[in-house]
Amino acid sequence: MTIARILCIGGSDSGGGAGIQADLKTVTMLGGHGMTAITSVTAQNSEGVTGIHAIPAEMVLEQVDACITDFGVDAIKVGMIGSALTARLVAERLEQLNVPIVVDPVMVATSGATLSDDKTIKAMEGLLKLATLATPNTPELQRLSGKTDSIEGALSLVSAHGCAVLVKGGHEEGETVGDALIEADNMTSWQGTRIMTRHSHGTGCTLASAIATFLGSGASLSEAIDRAREFVRLALYEAPGIGRGSGPMGHGRVRLDVGMGQGAGPRLNQITITGKDYAKMVDFYTKLGLTQIVDSPDNQYARFETSGGGTFSVQCDPEAPSEEVFAVYFECDDIDQRCERLARKGLPFEHAPRNQPWGWREARLRDPHGNTVFLYKSGEMRRYPEWRIKPGEKG
Repeated sequence: MTIARILCIGGSDSGGGAGIQADLKTVTMLGGHGMTAITSVTAQNSEGVTGIHAIPAEMVLEQVDACITDFGVDAIKVGMIGSALTARLVAERLEQLNVPIVVDPVMVATSGATLSDDKTIKAMEGLLKLATLATPNTPELQRLSGKTDSIEGALSLVSAHGCAVLVKGGHEEGETVGDALIEADNMTSWQGTRIMTRHSHGTGCTLASAIATFLGSGASLSEAIDRAREFVRLALYEAPGIGRGSGPMGHGRVRLDVGMGQGAGPRLNQITITGKDYAKMVDFYTKLGLTQIVDSPDNQYARFETSGGGTFSVQCDPEAPSEEVFAVYFECDDIDQRCERLARKGLPFEHAPRNQPWGWREARLRDPHGNTVFLYKSGEMRRYPEWRIKPGEKG
């Protein structure tokens, strides 16, 4: 098994929404191994930054070397750099490597707090010359380039430093958000409907670390950006709504939607079964505890979301044959208590939870169409039974 090793160099966010914390959550959810070199410690939450303590440059380099010499590295993401000296020394160290580098020149927090002084911003030019991609937001792009027009500013950075630049539209107004990848000889653009939420702390850090993870996994630059944008959008949709200001996004809820790409294999995240009576099927699966997210009685179609992020749907046809056609499994951590509650609601179980020879605990019932439904708890025995085929064993 190979895993993308991503070194994240940046500041720590005590509120967990941005910085190193957002980087690690992103890399982990995308299947990579995140490593860190912390450049500064901040005291902050959703409402603002109340303190910044820079880590000595020598200690930052020690963190970089400790990670690379043991684990190796496939891509690097650089965020808040801490000081001008740290920027220069890190650039000298990274110059020895031959891996994709994504530089997110963090200068101003979402709350408006200044995170980099003029000397540090000037020293960041050395990092930009090494970068595969720079991902400044609009104010940062204007400050780095001295240009008010974003495209003109990006072109000037490409010309001056040789790195590609992603022009981000998050700070612009309007219902549509547009991003553009500016390269020396090419421009690629993306558009999407703006997601209206104040809980967007860490979008820049998340996007840059996601791009780095995909690059480290072998994706092209445009593919990495495309899939990273998708991850950010999903994390915005899943924002938990905590914090009185600009709260964190919901990285932990984006599990089955964005995979590692080529060579990772398909993901099972949607199953559709048939039925005859739409209302009865919807009522049954709602009582079971699934969250209905699509209700289309005209098309006799309903889709439900499970707690793990997978989706499950029913497509009804009054003329559908009534014999059993599917066996559907839903895993429940609280299987005994859940089955007891469902039985009190009137759902008819064919048998209550019982231990099975294959290591699962299962209860069995049928939906109104006759499909077999299992509620079960398997723990490690689903993916890692004692008889799991070992690498090289089959064939």
